[in-house]
Amino acid sequence: MQSHADLDRQIEVLRECNCLSKKEVKELCEKAKAILIEECNVQPVRYPVTVCGDIHGQFYDLIELFKIGGETPDTNYLFMGDYVGSFVSDT
Repeated sequence: MQSHADLDRQIEVLRECNCLSKKEVKELCEKAKAILIEECNVQPVRYPVTVCGDIHGQFYDLIELFKIGGETPDTNYLFMGDYVGSFVSDT
């Protein structure tokens, strides 16, 4: 199981537009999957909220949104539509 320090380091690596290892990405995806399985499909949204259109998995667009709109959790975001781009597995 990943620690908060590991996650914080990985977030910083990504914010610097550097890559994580394949193993780290797989672990993050598994952790996200476990969290999402436990979540309700309808979530309450605290106001004020910044509504964003489709980002289609464009990480650099997401980083730019955070620079302009404010960092989470200080700013609440609601992403509309597709927020996951195509994924091609090499396995």
